Amino acid sequence: MPVITCIEDLRRLAVKRVPRMFYDYADSGSWTEGTYRANEADFQAIKLRQRVAVNMEGRSLRTSMAGQAVAMPVAIAPTGLTGMQHADGEILAARAAEKFGVPFTLSTMSICSIEDVAAHTKAPFWFQVYVMRDRDFVERLIDRAKAANCSALMLTLDLQILGQRHKDLKNGLSAPPKPTLANLINLATKPRWCMGMLGTKRRSFGNIVGHAKGVGDMSSLASWTAEQFDPALSWADVEWIKKRWGGKLIIKGIMDEEDARLAADSGADALVVSNHGGRQLDGAPSSIHALPAIADAVGKSIEVWMDGGIRSGQDVLKAVALGARGTLIGRSFLYGLGAMGEAGVTKCLELIAKELDLTMAFCGHTDIRQVDRNILLPATLPR
Repeated sequence: MPVITCIEDLRRLAVKRVPRMFYDYADSGSWTEGTYRANEADFQAIKLRQRVAVNMEGRSLRTSMAGQAVAMPVAIAPTGLTGMQHADGEILAARAAEKFGVPFTLSTMSICSIEDVAAHTKAPFWFQVYVMRDRDFVERLIDRAKAANCSALMLTLDLQILGQRHKDLKNGLSAPPKPTLANLINLATKPRWCMGMLGTKRRSFGNIVGHAKGVGDMSSLASWTAEQFDPALSWADVEWIKKRWGGKLIIKGIMDEEDARLAADSGADALVVSNHGGRQLDGAPSSIHALPAIADAVGKSIEVWMDGGIRSGQDVLKAVALGARGTLIGRSFLYGLGAMGEAGVTKCLELIAKELDLTMAFCGHTDIRQVDRNILLPATLPR
C-alpha cells in the first residue's frame, strides 16, 4: 500500500486505476458544477477554535444514528454504479463498513444486489430506494430489503428527474456503456480494473435486471430506467412507503426548512440535508450552508444528518457542530474503493476517524456527543 495521508491521496490513486467514464460518473456535478465545488469549499471557510490545557484523555467518537450504535457519526452513503469503481464494489465497501462499525447504505442503482450484499456480510445494512412509476417493482424491492434484514430504509426524494452531467454525455456513459475508441483506449490503461471485472459475474444493475418487468439484460435496462423515475412523487408516496416498510425510515434530499418540517411531520426517523452531491440542481447552496437553519428548525423533532463535500474528519466535526447528528460520505469512500478496493475503503474510514478524533481534542472536547457550535469561530459560520 502506498503512503496514504488524506482522502486526496486516495482520489489521485483512483484517477489512475478507474476507467475515466466511471471515475467521472462519481466525481462530477451537474451543469457548471458550481454546487458540487461549493460543497467542499464552504467547509473550508468555517474555522475552528483551538483550546489548550484541557484534559484530552478518554476520547470517544461513539454515538448513534437512527438508534443504531456507530463507531463515529459517519455512514457510507448510497451511490450508484459502485461496483464499477471496483469489481464487487458494494460487497467490499459493506465489509469494510461492518468491520469498522459504521452503517453501509446500498443504492437501488447498485451493481451488486441486495441479496449479494446480505450473503457476504453479517451486520444488517441500510437500503436506499427511489420511487419508480412501477409501484409493484418498488413494493417488491422493499420486501426484498426486509427479507435481507436491512435495518433502515433510506428514501431519496431529489431524483424525480435527472440533472445533466456534461462528463457523462461526453464519455458516452450509458447502459451498456458505448464502446467508443476513446473508451477502449482508456480501458487498456487500466489492467488491474479490467482483470477484476473479468473475474466477477456482477456487471449489471443487480437490483433491477431480472427483477423489473421487461428488464432481462443491460440493453433493455436503459429504456426502462429513462421512463421510471417518477416526476409525480409526493408526500403521499412517502406515507405509502413508510407503511409498506414498517421500520426505520430516513428521508434524503432535504435542502429547505419547509421541506424539513414536512419530513419531520411524516414520521421519519431521520432526514439528510443533501443536494445529491451537486449532481441535480446546480446553483443550489452547499449542504453545509443549508444545515444550520434546518437543524434549528426541526432538530428537536427528528434526527438531522447531512452529506455533500465531506473529505476529512474536520468536515465531519464541523457538520456535527452545526447540528448534524450524523453524516454520510459518498465520494470519499468511492475514491478509496477505486484506489484499493476494500482496503481503500477501510483506509478512508481510518483517515476520517483519526482526523475527527484529533481535531475534536484540539477544540477541547473528548466526547463527540458534546460538540456544539462553540468550537467554531462565529464570524466564519454559514449565514
